[in-house]
Amino acid sequence: MAHSSTIHETLTAVFQVRPVDPAIAPGRGDNTGVRRCAPDQKHELSVLLWERALDPQKGTWSLPGGRLRDDEDLDASAARQLAEKVDVRELAHLEQVWVFSDPHRVPGARRIASAYLGLVPLTADPRLPPDTAWHPVSALPAMSFDHGTVVSHARTRLAAKLSYTNIAFALAPERFTMSTLREIYCAALGYDVDTTNLQRVLTRRKVITPTGATAPPGRAGGRPAALYRYTDSEIRVTDEFAALRPPT
Repeated sequence: MAHSSTIHETLTAVFQVRPVDPAIAPGRGDNTGVRRCAPDQKHELSVLLWERALDPQKGTWSLPGGRLRDDEDLDASAARQLAEKVDVRELAHLEQVWVFSDPHRVPGARRIASAYLGLVPLTADPRLPPDTAWHPVSALPAMSFDHGTVVSHARTRLAAKLSYTNIAFALAPERFTMSTLREIYCAALGYDVDTTNLQRVLTRRKVITPTGATAPPGRAGGRPAALYRYTDSEIRVTDEFAALRPPT
């Protein structure tokens, strides 16, 4: 079918590491190949989706996005769509990850989608519209069009960048213990991470810095855990040849 015009749109996969919902079984509905690291994991990677109220594909779940305006660039469009569609106005990180241009990716007029990765810190709690919700990446609902593929591409980019950049600053609280940071890495990567090794690697690369403070003791007492912060609040390459790998 010939297309008389082409629409350019932006779609953003906004990720946040959030507490595990016990009502959702690990891996249920999974179409990304992602599973929780361990049965006792406290947090998991989630993506922000809104439910379509009209056809086509009414009742499926979409990434926030929409048409590129004549007077804006792609980054501005992605930010505007997040504010207008799901009322998310502040992200710790936003970057373009892929372009989807299959002529048949959506019905009707041809649409080319520039896909973005957005990250929200663990402690953020944006107020969402009634038709919008966080969904575990390991248990996605029925997705609209190719939006499940977009989520998969964005998560793959995030996992890759966790190896050679400091991108986890955009998922972490301002101050954190190493056990909390391990949970964030585990959730984002989809496999277990050793706390001691993670601390050693990130300290050697000067990615994290001790604050000199400690966290309040837990119910079991014991030695208070040291608090750390990210050295930088903007993304930078820390080791271009590094790769985090699942345990063998």
